[in-house]
This record gives sequence, structure tokens and C-alpha cells, in this order.
Amino acid sequence: MKQSSINKVPQRITDLIGLMNTGENITCETVFEIVPVDFAHGNIAFQAYIFLCKFSGIVGSSPYFFRKCYARGCPNNLCPHVSQAVMIANRYLKRDYKRLLDAGIVLAENFFSLEDMMVKYEGIELEKNADTGGILTLHDYINIAKEGNRVDIQIDLEIIPAVEHFAHQKNKQTFLMGDFAITTLGRTSSFQRCFSCFQTDHEFREKPGAITTANDRLTLLYSEFDDAMIHYQACFFNKEK
Repeated sequence: MKQSSINKVPQRITDLIGLMNTGENITCETVFEIVPVDFAHGNIAFQAYIFLCKFSGIVGSSPYFFRKCYARGCPNNLCPHVSQAVMIANRYLKRDYKRLLDAGIVLAENFFSLEDMMVKYEGIELEKNADTGGILTLHDYINIAKEGNRVDIQIDLEIIPAVEHFAHQKNKQTFLMGDFAITTLGRTSSFQRCFSCFQTDHEFREKPGAITTANDRLTLLYSEFDDAMIHYQACFFNKEK
């Protein structure tokens, strides 16, 4: 039997793909959660819903677990509407499924459901007529740039404290977020992406790893920006703060 050569617990889909390419045997399962979160952004406090996918399985003989935030939705105008966030989350999730399957990691393709959310959070104000058609993601703008159109992106990184509300507990969590202001084809759009997070109460232990994961994800994204000749100024989370 092949001995596992894993010396780092995977924290990203890219890590799983890298381990698969070294010949590791990998299993992968997903569990979804749509979690109400109280954010404290400067002097503004608001509640949003984050769309989490928990990835778990075995690499060789070692178990792993990590979670990834696919979107943030608000029943107000402080971030994409919840109805739009579902669509955004599923588009990013579909892209990750393809990456995993292309690497040979087979798993069931499940997606976030707005109907499930409405059942779980009775009374939430959902915009029934929200425009969910033509929802664009960052990678759509990468493709627009590859078609020869100028795309300018202004990036602002923030570390935002929050409180997640699970069924029987509250969890203080800090999110490493990126705000992207994208200008192309005579229009400017705004996007938010979560690149990592850590338990606030375990900041000393978990924050360095979360920053490394976030910066690794940013590096991959910037590489795609470069390939598409997008105009931007790269920035990263500061490990010293």
C-alpha cells in the first residue's frame, strides 16, 4: 500500500489538486451551510448570510477538513442580495467542481438552494423579483478582458470581525475579505470575495495560516488577471498585523 506523503493538511481546493497530482488517494465530500452572520464593518453593523461549503475526506490515510465561503448575501443594499448570492455561490462552486473532476477527484455535485434557505430561515425578506439573470463573477470579467476589452480593477482588502449564528451556538469568526471595483464597457460593478477566515478567539494560532491561505488564493487570482491583461494593483494581507 502506498504510504501517504502528506505533510500539510489541505486548506484549499488547490491543495487537494496538488496532492492528487503527486499520486495521493483522495476522497471528498461536501456539506452546505447558509449561516446568518453579524458583521461589524467600521461603524456599520449589519446581518448577512454567508454561503459555506465544508469539504472533508481522506488524503492517503489522513483525514482533512476545510471550509470555503462562496458568497455573502444581504436583505439590504450592503452586499449582493440573498437571491443573487445563491446564484453567485453556485457559479463559483460549479467551477470548483470542474477543477476537482479534471484532477480526477470524484464527488457528488450538490449546490446551494434558495428554497432550502427559505424553509430554514422563515420570515427572511427575500426579493422575489430580484434580478438573478446574467449574474457575473470575477471570472466573467477575466473572460471579457481576454476578448480584448479593457478591464480595470481596484482592490481593497479588509479583515472584518463577525459572529456566526449556528443552530445552538454562536461563533466569533474573522473574515479576510476583498472588495473589487471593476470598470469595463462603460460600467463599474462592485464585488466582494471572502478569501479566508479564522476563529476570533484563536487569533494567535489561526490567523497566520488564514492569511497564508488568503494570499495564496489572491496570488492565483492575480495570475489570471495577468494572463487576461487586466489593469490592477496587486495587494495582499499583511502578516505583521
